[in-house]
Amino acid sequence: MTENTTATKRRPDGAALIVAAVLAALGLLLIREGFSIPDKAGYAGIGSGGMPKVIGFGMLILSAGHVLAAFRNAKTVAADDVKPQFGPVLWIMAGLLLQLLLLRHAGFAIASGLLFACTAAGFGKRNLALTLPIGIALALLIYGIFDQLLKLKLPAGVLEKLLFGG
Repeated sequence: MTENTTATKRRPDGAALIVAAVLAALGLLLIREGFSIPDKAGYAGIGSGGMPKVIGFGMLILSAGHVLAAFRNAKTVAADDVKPQFGPVLWIMAGLLLQLLLLRHAGFAIASGLLFACTAAGFGKRNLALTLPIGIALALLIYGIFDQLLKLKLPAGVLEKLLFGG
């Protein structure tokens, strides 16, 4: 007589623990770098090393929150339930590759719009007729902020030259 028993166990949310580890590492790095910047506080009482320290401590608090959430949202998972899905990762990697290849030739808006559309496809929204224009519009907004407000130049294509004088 054989029984079909699948091993189940309660385990914390692994993704939340990975995010917590990355947040903690970046937070500690910011704190260390903040202390290495010479502190010339001046009249304000806070020097140039103060803000990295504040952000670093904030990231450590977020990291602790992720650890708590990982253990609070622990799930009972059967060993057979976990299956890797490579499709979404491939969609996002294809979008990054397209952006890398097209950034100089097509410009920031089209390249970033394609990245947005591919990322949306990776998350299950495969209607490119909808996601591509939304991505291009968001990229044009970002390009406008960088070009007009911050005076930082991003690679300009036909759309950017038409709208902003590239």
